[in-house]
Amino acid sequence: MSFSREKPDLNARLHDVPHLPGIYVMRDRLNRVIYVGKARDLRKRLSSYFMPSRARKADLKTRALIDSIWDFETQLVRNEPEALLLEGRLIKDFRPKYNISFRDDKRFLLVKVQMAEPFPRFTLTRLKKDDGARYFGPFAHSGALRTTLNWMNREFGLRVCRPLNPDEDDYKHCNNDIIKKCSAPCIGRVTQEEYRARIDRACEFLEGKSRDLVTALEEEMKKAAARLDFEKAAELRDMIEDFKKTLRPTRTFERGARTRISSTIDPMRDVAELQEYLGLEEPPLVMECFDIANIGTAHCVASMVRFKNGAPDNANYRRYRIRIVSGQNDFAAMSEVVRRRYSRILLEGRAALGEDAADVSQENPLEAMRRLEEEKPKGVGPKFVTLPNLIIVDGGKGQLSSATKELQRLGLHEVPIIGLAKENEEVYRPDVEQPLLIPHDRGALKLLQRIRDEAHRWANGYHQLLLGRRVEESILDDCPGVSQTRKANLLRHFGSVTRLRKATVEEIAKVQGIGKGLAEEIERFLRERG
Repeated sequence: MSFSREKPDLNARLHDVPHLPGIYVMRDRLNRVIYVGKARDLRKRLSSYFMPSRARKADLKTRALIDSIWDFETQLVRNEPEALLLEGRLIKDFRPKYNISFRDDKRFLLVKVQMAEPFPRFTLTRLKKDDGARYFGPFAHSGALRTTLNWMNREFGLRVCRPLNPDEDDYKHCNNDIIKKCSAPCIGRVTQEEYRARIDRACEFLEGKSRDLVTALEEEMKKAAARLDFEKAAELRDMIEDFKKTLRPTRTFERGARTRISSTIDPMRDVAELQEYLGLEEPPLVMECFDIANIGTAHCVASMVRFKNGAPDNANYRRYRIRIVSGQNDFAAMSEVVRRRYSRILLEGRAALGEDAADVSQENPLEAMRRLEEEKPKGVGPKFVTLPNLIIVDGGKGQLSSATKELQRLGLHEVPIIGLAKENEEVYRPDVEQPLLIPHDRGALKLLQRIRDEAHRWANGYHQLLLGRRVEESILDDCPGVSQTRKANLLRHFGSVTRLRKATVEEIAKVQGIGKGLAEEIERFLRERG
C-alpha cells in the first residue's frame, strides 16, 4: 500500500483559505470524510484545528478527530443559513463518524400551501412531494420560521384550522375570528376570491417580495422606542430579526451536493486509471454497483446504482425488495438481485432483437447484447437497457462468489465483476486468491468508493422509506373494527394510508369486507388522527 505515513503539514495551506463563510470537509489518511463543519470565518475556524494548544485542551473526541485529519476541503457560501443548509446536506450524504447532528434523515423545514384546496392554509413540512402544492424553503432557522409564519397568518387573516373545507360547524369550535386572527372564510366574512388574494400576498411575502411590511414594522419599532415603550420596541426588534433570518435569500442544496465539494475530480481520468488497475479490455464507461441493506430480519432490500462516464446516472438507479430470501442472508440476497437485474435486461434485449432472435439462439448472450447495442438505430424499436462494462458488489469473497454464479447461469460470465470490501478497501476478483490493493490516493479507488457509497446511501434510503410506511400503516391497528384481513384489503386497494386518507366514505365502503358503517368509522378515525 503506497501512501505516505507522514502526516502532511496542513498549516501551510491555511493562507489560501479566505476569511469568508463556508463549510469545510475533513478527511482521514484513507481519504474518507470524517467530519463536516460550517464557519462564519473559514480561515479562523480551520486554524483552530491545527494549533497545538487546541489539541492539548480538547476533549477525547475532538483530540481523536484532530489526530485523524490528513486533508481538508472548503466551499464558500453567501451567508450563514446557506452554510447550515449545505452542512446538513453533506452530513446526510457522507455520514461522517465524528458528526452527530443531521446523521438521521431529518430535513430542514419547508412551508407548504396546497392551492387546489377551496381555502388554502400554510403548513410546515420536511418533505417536498410532487403533489401540485407550492413549497417555500428550506429554512435554516426553525424558530424564526415559526415566529414569521404565526405573524403572517395573523397579518393576512389566514385560517390555521385543519378541515379541508371549513363550514359553520367548524366555526363554532374556533375562536380565531373573535380574537381577530382569521378572516373567517368559513362563514363568508370574505369571499373565496378575497381569501385567495390574501394567500397570494402571503406567498409574495415568503418570497421576500413584500419589503414594505418589514419596513412598516421597523417604523413601528422606532415609534415605540420614541415613546419610551422599550418592551414593545424590543419585541418588534426580535420579530424583525426573525423575518430577516427567514426571508434572507439562500440557495438550496439537494442530494448529490457532495459532488461539488471536490473540484479536483476528473471522472474520465479515474475511469481510465481503473481500467489499467483491473486490466480490462475496455474502459468501464458503464458501471453498476449492488448493495444489500437489512436491519434485523425485516425489510431486506437491495440497491443498484449506475455510473456512466464516471458520474452518477440517476435515472437508471434501481431498488429491490428481496422476495425469496428469509432472514439475514446477504449472499442469497445478492444472488437474487443480480439474477433479477440481468435476466430482465436479457429478456428486454431478446424482445428488441425481434425476428433475429431465432438466428442468434446459439450466440453468446453478451455478444448478442453488444451487437444489438451497435446495430440498433437510436429511437427505433423497443427500448432496452445496455449491459454494464463492470459490475461491482459491496462486499468480499462471499458476495462476489454469489453474484458470479448468477452471471454464469445467465451466460454473462465474460462481464467483468469485482467485490469491494469496506474494511480495508480491498478489491476482490473472481478466480484470484489475493485481493488487489489500490493506493488510497488514486482516483481509481476514489471512483469505486463513490459508486459504493452511492449504492449504500440508495439502499439505506429505501430501507428507511419502507420502515416509515410500516409505521404509517400501523395506525390502522388502532382503528376499531379493522382486523388484519381488513387492513390488508384496504392497503391492497388504496396502496397506502396516505391515499386512504384522501378517499371518500363511499370509496372506502367498496373495499371487500368494509361496509358503509365501518367506512364512516375509518374516515372519522383517520381524520381525527390527522
